[in-house]
Amino acid sequence: MNKAPRRSAKSRPAVNIMLVAQAGRLSYEALLFAASLRHADPDFSGRLIIAEPQPGDHWPNDPRLKPHICEALEMLGAEIIPFENTHFGHEYPNGNKIEGLSVLPEGEPFIFFDSDTVVTGKLSQVAFDFDRPSASMKREGTWPQIELYGPGYGEIWKSLYDRFGLDYAASLDPSQPDEYWQRYMYFNAGWFFGACPRVFGQRYLDYALAIRDDRPDALVCQELFPWLDQIALPLVISSLGGGRPGSELAGLDGDITCHWRILPLMYARESDHVINTIEAAAAPNKIKKILKEYDPIKRMIYQGRGQKVRALFDRDALPRREQVIRNRIKREGFWMR
Repeated sequence: MNKAPRRSAKSRPAVNIMLVAQAGRLSYEALLFAASLRHADPDFSGRLIIAEPQPGDHWPNDPRLKPHICEALEMLGAEIIPFENTHFGHEYPNGNKIEGLSVLPEGEPFIFFDSDTVVTGKLSQVAFDFDRPSASMKREGTWPQIELYGPGYGEIWKSLYDRFGLDYAASLDPSQPDEYWQRYMYFNAGWFFGACPRVFGQRYLDYALAIRDDRPDALVCQELFPWLDQIALPLVISSLGGGRPGSELAGLDGDITCHWRILPLMYARESDHVINTIEAAAAPNKIKKILKEYDPIKRMIYQGRGQKVRALFDRDALPRREQVIRNRIKREGFWMR
């Protein structure tokens, strides 16, 4: 496999992709992302930056990537940049995406992706408006969980917008009924983007810490973990003049990228195009040798278990509830994560 060409700082376009990766599962996911990016969009000329948490008080074990995985990522053109966890870490690893934004160049547009994502099309052709930040709508109504006789969706979300002096009314989707979860702006934090990672990241950190450490009264019965990043994200996006993604971003969570999350679910649900792209990106021997170190990838992609899962489902008539899909995969003995 040819190594992606190095570019001087002057010739690099100011568009940066950021992933977080550390020892274990995320390192193999990041390698698969990098391989898929180079396979599906060889014309992408931006930077792929891997934010790597460093050992410290917030990690009981060393979170750094293994040297041979670093070498493989760099072979694919990725840059590995360390960062320190000051507020989050082992107890809330989702906080890595918040603190990791600090490694990106100030004032340069950025796109963040969760590591369990692959590129399946021309990401370089997506019409991002970085001055209007947005995030993934591939989400379920996971938060808040409404309690009997407790505050409703409106009261809970309004308390957060009021807390930070934001326009609550502007965040609502008037096409959805009152007290239905989709009326209120809520994102999956699997991808998001903005004009400046330092401004976005500092705002994200400030809001997340404020919610964690001094929540509004309306949130007193709400569980904040693991949802804290997704609670704070719409507030950050609102504060920076953004909102729900428009049709120009339909390829994200569509034909351009796939947030696959769990490999058996990916094989059960995703299109032939996604599966073919992933398997092709993972095929080169130098990549395969490393990815096979991770048992779910080895069994699902290289040993054919994924195709057995795929044969259990009709993609045109999938069960509406994810739990039904999970249960069938488990009954057949193919569940892995």
